[in-house]
Amino acid sequence: MVVTAVEPRRKSLSALFIDGEFALKLDTATLLENRIVSGVELTDEELHELILKSDLRRAKEKALWLISYRDHTCAELLNKLKKDFSEEAAEAAVAKMLELRLINDEEIARRYASELHNVKHLSAQSIKYKLIAKGIDKDTAEEITGELMIDPVEEITLLIEKKYANKLTDEKGKRRAFAALQRAGYHYGDIRAAMAPFLEEQY
Repeated sequence: MVVTAVEPRRKSLSALFIDGEFALKLDTATLLENRIVSGVELTDEELHELILKSDLRRAKEKALWLISYRDHTCAELLNKLKKDFSEEAAEAAVAKMLELRLINDEEIARRYASELHNVKHLSAQSIKYKLIAKGIDKDTAEEITGELMIDPVEEITLLIEKKYANKLTDEKGKRRAFAALQRAGYHYGDIRAAMAPFLEEQY
């Protein structure tokens, strides 16, 4: 097959025409590096290799853009890249980010766990589940959560003072506060223990 035209398109892509017909869009830099111009003959294998190279370059560029926007774990980055690129290109791009030390699951997990603890005052169990949901392996999630040394009654007390103290004046408010604290991952007994002093103040 013969390349009959290479026409620039948006987003650093070029349209590749083969044997007089549009074939596909590939990364412009990849085409230039491989000297793909009108008149060049390609085998099926060479075209496939071009597609892989184009995918890999674009996947790396997308990965760099994504991690410049916000932190991503390896799993999050891989899943996003797989929406636009082949699994092979996505995995290679993630591997490159790791090689360049631009992503680090453990560092991301520690920052995220600290935020969930210090800002949202979630339970240890909830923090662990959220870390795992971000793609952090279970052992690392448990280790990092354990390091936080979370006292559930103390954390619930902080949450009550911050959000629910003025809602404990009637049964409806108590139920809502109780339900919200349970959704934050805290157990029944700990919630009752933390809530008791606030209820006593009403009498």
